[in-house]
Amino acid sequence: MEQVDEKNVVEHLKPENFQKIGVDEKQAEIIQRESLSAWRDSWERLKSNKFAMTGLTVLILIVIMAIIGPMISPHNYYSNDLYNTNQPPSADHWFGTDDLGRDMFVRTWMGARISLLVGVAAALIDLFIGVIYGGIMGYFGGRVDAIMNKFSEVLYSIPYLLVTILLLVVLEPSLWTIILAIGITGWINMSWIVRGEIMQLKTREYVLASRSMGAGSARLLFRHLIPNAMGPIIVTLTLTVPNAIFSEAFLSFLGLGVQAPIASWGSMINDALTGWMYYPWRMLFPAFFISLTMLAFNIFGDGLRDALDPKLKK
Repeated sequence: MEQVDEKNVVEHLKPENFQKIGVDEKQAEIIQRESLSAWRDSWERLKSNKFAMTGLTVLILIVIMAIIGPMISPHNYYSNDLYNTNQPPSADHWFGTDDLGRDMFVRTWMGARISLLVGVAAALIDLFIGVIYGGIMGYFGGRVDAIMNKFSEVLYSIPYLLVTILLLVVLEPSLWTIILAIGITGWINMSWIVRGEIMQLKTREYVLASRSMGAGSARLLFRHLIPNAMGPIIVTLTLTVPNAIFSEAFLSFLGLGVQAPIASWGSMINDALTGWMYYPWRMLFPAFFISLTMLAFNIFGDGLRDALDPKLKK
């Protein structure tokens, strides 16, 4: 092996033997990309997710049709036409008619209003109770957390259907009874998620700094901790709506939901069950829109979770 002359190597490593690459130091100081907030960056990532945007588009169209659908049809929601019972879809009745001659197109979109109202109302109950309850558990910890967590576990262990039946026995079956039955235990999952997030966030430096400046527990919880946990809260909220819609459809299918002449997708499926082999369109349309709505919510919720997760940021 040839021996390297260390003296020559040292001479070649002198600064005057090197040349700087042409770099404009002023240009290097210029920010090439616009600074984005966390929420705007999440929105940009959400827009790049085609599946999530497709789910959001479907949901928007369903909401729009639930608002204007009954208005664009010449038929009435309540009126019976016994001369046109169980008619298949046609130019006059776009989704056909039911066993009382009522227009299925109008009833489908009126049922969408009920189902979406139940889903959104139940989600708001989960948001209000679950966030506050879970925030208190996670912030105070210790004995407070143990007692409150044990209470939620006991409540969660009670069969959901039993709670619903008891409520419907005590209270008169109605739309608001269904919302109360769904929301009375539905907030528990939200509270556990918020509890876990708060327990992680309360040890951060900005929380310690706020506490050292004299911030009270309420200010720390509602001004610092909960706003910084909004990502998981929003994702959980979007996944709560389809669960509530399915629960309402299930209860209405069992005859425990909204009462006639009010219709929801679940009650329409229950009404169509006896003659579904002969009149399949009566079950097809409400079942299709229940499935489509739940699928769209879940796809959008998955995309929203990915967009709000900082670990997946590129």
